[in-house]
Amino acid sequence: MISTSNLSLRYGKRVLFDEVSIKFTPGNCYGVIGANGAGKSTFLKILSGEIEPTTGQVSITPGERISVLSQNHFAFDAFPVLQTVMMGNKKLWDVIREKDALYAKPDFSDADGIKAAELETYFAEMEGWNAESDAANLLSDLGVKEQYHNTLMSDLSGKEKVRVLLAQALFGNPDILLLDEPTNDLDVDTIAWLENFLADFENTVIVVSHDRHFLDSVCTHIADIDFNKIQLYTGNYTFWYESSQLALRQRSDQNKKMEDKRKELQEFVERFSANASKSKQATSRKKLLEKLVIDDIKPSTRKYPGIIFKAERDCGDQILGVENLTKKGPDGSTYFKDITFTINKGDKIAFLSKEHIAISSFFDIVTEETTADSGSFVWGTTITKSYLPNENAKYFTADYNLIDWLRQYSKDKDETFIRGFLGRMLFTGEETFKKSNVLSGGEKVRCMVSRMMLTNANCLILDEPTNHLDLESITAFNNALKDWKHVALFTSHDHEFMQTVANRIIELTPNGVIDKRMSYDEYIKDEGVKALREKMYPKLEKVK
Repeated sequence: MISTSNLSLRYGKRVLFDEVSIKFTPGNCYGVIGANGAGKSTFLKILSGEIEPTTGQVSITPGERISVLSQNHFAFDAFPVLQTVMMGNKKLWDVIREKDALYAKPDFSDADGIKAAELETYFAEMEGWNAESDAANLLSDLGVKEQYHNTLMSDLSGKEKVRVLLAQALFGNPDILLLDEPTNDLDVDTIAWLENFLADFENTVIVVSHDRHFLDSVCTHIADIDFNKIQLYTGNYTFWYESSQLALRQRSDQNKKMEDKRKELQEFVERFSANASKSKQATSRKKLLEKLVIDDIKPSTRKYPGIIFKAERDCGDQILGVENLTKKGPDGSTYFKDITFTINKGDKIAFLSKEHIAISSFFDIVTEETTADSGSFVWGTTITKSYLPNENAKYFTADYNLIDWLRQYSKDKDETFIRGFLGRMLFTGEETFKKSNVLSGGEKVRCMVSRMMLTNANCLILDEPTNHLDLESITAFNNALKDWKHVALFTSHDHEFMQTVANRIIELTPNGVIDKRMSYDEYIKDEGVKALREKMYPKLEKVK
């Protein structure tokens, strides 16, 4: 068990946490949520001992081992991959090093023999004989091929290092597991494996993630950081979000009787409990929900952006026709080849590829930001496009304040009109006078969304729209796209976004296109699609 008592953290006048007392117990997985800057990652660093709190303390049950997903991708560059994973169990690794050093001594003494015997006992108690095979199995499960297990960490790509460091955190069955954005740079199959691993994990897990599908799959509780406090709620992210929104609506309804409110909340809990059977942690979560006190459900104080896309006109019958489109990279590798398809009215298409640059290149081609190597495309005459690129730095080079920045993209130059669109994305008051060239990544995306809403386009093109956004903005964006009745071309690493928006999947490959009218979940589980993907992607050796 790990807990905090009267924990506070201050940086000058800024208070991040104030008198936080909270307890995390074994058998549960806690998802830590909060707005950008609320202190989610900082809280995990306090729990791990990396940061000292201003006041208060962190307590861990004596003898329990804590394991942390390292964020330093270069810390283990001098070590082989397999050893890096085994370092996750520091006590075992220290025994292995000390034991090996003793046996390597040229003048091995009787005292050394006694010490070595003691170490061998510790080694056996910690199941050290299985350490290498356990580490190798973890690496293989996380998609790191056996041929790289003895490679130096410095020779791996950034994405491969992420997988090794995740294996390091999971190694040796830690008592307390702290994971900060563990799904970053993982493919859908590896994320599914991690979800299953954590669902079966019997100890304490505390995780920070912007992936709502992941939080829903693994979490038994949500730890909400708000107003410098942390409040625990039973259930996963969707339960927390929907129940808090229901409580918020109830609070605004002054005429509704208390009895009616309680009945509505009770019916909500019962409905969610019934749906828990679909979850990997169904049994434990259902029991927790059945014990839930209705008064525990409180309205969220979080602010959600008002993302509303409106089309000035409907799309005609001709949307976009793509014929034999091909694009190669600067190194001569093929991003996609002979891509041919037609987009229809109402299509909301999720684009996939093993290389994200292929999708970005396709979007840049059809928005005329760049050109294809061969092939053609034709937009219908009724189509107006609005593009949210993955790389947006070129839009923020001038030192305009946000009002003047957005004004340059608007026909209506009135300040009140401009402020209205900025306000929807939570830029109000003095914030509107920020300089556009010093914005954070999340603030830039929110500005770009304001720009998109101004256009009243009937075709939205979105390249990783959830990047840099907090959960509130991601949820609002997701809801806006679910309500969108026109055409959308998009790609995202957010599983929930892909599943709830797309009605068609197009995958761009070096050997053609896979085009299926189905949901994202259906696509990734379809055996026919899996066979097609095997044929479409060439077997490439690792390029260092």
